[in-house]
Amino acid sequence: MNPDLNHLANRPVVVGAGIAGLMTALELAPQPVVLMSATALGAEASSALAQGGMAAALGSDDSPALHSADTRRAGDGMCDVSVVERILGKAPKIIEKLERLGVAFDRMVDGGLALGLEAAHSRRRIVHAGGDATGRELIRALVAAVRAAPSIAVLENFAARRLVVEDGTVAGVVAASETGGVVFATNRIVLATGGIGGLYHDTTNPLGCFGQGLALAARAGAELADLEFVQFHPTAFDGPVRPMRLVSEAVRGEGAVLIDEKGERFLADLPGGELAPRDIVAREVSRHLGRGHRVFLDTRGCLGTRFAERFPAIAAFCREAGIDPSREPIPVRPAVHYHMGGIAVDDEGRSSVPGLWACGEVASTGLHGANRLASNSLTEAAVSAEWVAHSMASATSSRIVKTSSTALPPPPDPGVVRDIVSDSLGVVRTAEGLGNAILRLAPLAIGGSACADPAAVALMMTVSALRREESRGAHFRSDFPDQAATARRSQLTLERALAAAAEFDPLPLARSA
Repeated sequence: MNPDLNHLANRPVVVGAGIAGLMTALELAPQPVVLMSATALGAEASSALAQGGMAAALGSDDSPALHSADTRRAGDGMCDVSVVERILGKAPKIIEKLERLGVAFDRMVDGGLALGLEAAHSRRRIVHAGGDATGRELIRALVAAVRAAPSIAVLENFAARRLVVEDGTVAGVVAASETGGVVFATNRIVLATGGIGGLYHDTTNPLGCFGQGLALAARAGAELADLEFVQFHPTAFDGPVRPMRLVSEAVRGEGAVLIDEKGERFLADLPGGELAPRDIVAREVSRHLGRGHRVFLDTRGCLGTRFAERFPAIAAFCREAGIDPSREPIPVRPAVHYHMGGIAVDDEGRSSVPGLWACGEVASTGLHGANRLASNSLTEAAVSAEWVAHSMASATSSRIVKTSSTALPPPPDPGVVRDIVSDSLGVVRTAEGLGNAILRLAPLAIGGSACADPAAVALMMTVSALRREESRGAHFRSDFPDQAATARRSQLTLERALAAAAEFDPLPLARSA
């Protein structure tokens, strides 16, 4: 351990600086805590890109019960009802807390919070900031609050590479800094590292978010859950920029419609139309693209010249691409946006490995089920941070953890894994494609190259997807298009995934292809 960091030993460590990580650190205050960020604070967080906002039952015609019902409907039978009720019941209070922390939410002329509508919500309950810049405003306010908190030691440009586990319990974290490897001795770590979008070519997530937190937990022996459920946002801006720019669901909430190059509204007969659940809209858009069409989001009839005022960030990147949404439709296509799966946690955010917690997108709480309801993710991250911090604070131990130096793995790089995942774990999956992915990913996952950790995460996702022989929510199998009679959550460890890959026989798939 670097001498100048010795004083940080045995403090709880928060890995990740998006909404989940920042809020967890703030909730732990005034207890001393280390906040570790792989980049400058908040710079690479998916949270900063969030346009939609935060969902909470704040309207006079709304209630947590209605919000819960919408969430469970979108989750397609996979939601944990108690978790749904617990998180969404706290949602209105968390909005108040965020305002006290300095977040400037959008308000109406009369001073009340402006509430937007998004897909599969039965009421207007989406709170925004800066129109379509909610995530950026949240990160701004929370970073300022963290920097002002003397009990939070912020370590920027420290990338966690491995968890140290001794006698089945967390004993530290190995990190790479600008000056070399560092080992932090601690028996309390929370992973708040975000999602897996960077494993795909077409994603709205930062390209550096490719499942590092899942790899850390998996290498430590933790159970992961529901890894096969990957949400594709149906309306990412169809252009060369990566990560892809998001054309927020709130645009459809204002009345925008999807059309093709002929100007035909091809979702007119779909129940719910453009505001059907994301998984359904994404599949329909993908099918239309597969038939050789192009797809556009048309805002001319609903917003017209008001588009730039309502959605300034989207209008700005449209202008950069030479498109004026007030006069012409916006080209869109599906892109990976959110991972419903993650580290399996209990109602306090604890993983199956003692001393390890998880919060935010990297965790699988059971809130989202098979398909996340729009704008529930930031709400989940902020609410969950409260009970994760309380649990970590309650777990304070007098035992002094000491750990020796541990080898530093190479910087992870998805490399060829992106090609495999993009081809096999897309909007529509098949047994043949998943089987081929397993054969290619397994050798990479057990190797020592830079793509070993991304391959390990992708392998676990693929094994989970192959085992789920049904179509439910965001997981669609063209060879199993029907839904099973009973909904079941899936759990998997890296050890079991590697064993399944070693025993995998591709011959039955080849014969059925």
